[in-house]
Amino acid sequence: MNTATRYDRHMYALMNRRDTAPFYATAARRRALVGVHVVLTASTVASWLGVVVGGAFWAIFAMLGLLLPWMIANGGINAATRGLLELRGRMLDERQLAERDRVRALAHRITTWLLGLGTAAFGAVLWATDIQLGGHLVFTVLVTALVVHWLMPLWVSGLRVQDDIQGGVEDTVDVM
Repeated sequence: MNTATRYDRHMYALMNRRDTAPFYATAARRRALVGVHVVLTASTVASWLGVVVGGAFWAIFAMLGLLLPWMIANGGINAATRGLLELRGRMLDERQLAERDRVRALAHRITTWLLGLGTAAFGAVLWATDIQLGGHLVFTVLVTALVVHWLMPLWVSGLRVQDDIQGGVEDTVDVM
């Protein structure tokens, strides 16, 4: 029994539209899209932190200017993966569910390694220098870790997605 709601059907249709496929049709384009998304994410977070931690009012305008390109890149990755991470589990087949589990596991491992290396480097700097931990520094590190943890599955899925088979039968799911 398929319990797909109207929202599920709408999101499935949105994530499986092929009219923007040329923008992410090849692995090189998908890598570039993920790279652009990483840079836009870093810039947006840096702007936000500039406002919150640094008190730089002008950074609000930079952040707002980066937001639309970030959303477009985010949508491009979601479209390239056909909503692998955005769709509810009931809308995915067994192959997609297994791929989503693999993506999340790999993203978790990458994030764990990054946090471990960052913690070790941070500890070494604190041990070797007289730097005092300030609240702003801790807040900045925690926000950065949160954003990386949140977006790593999206980046991994964008890098792992396979090219569509040209001229073949496309995967379709009956969503009734």
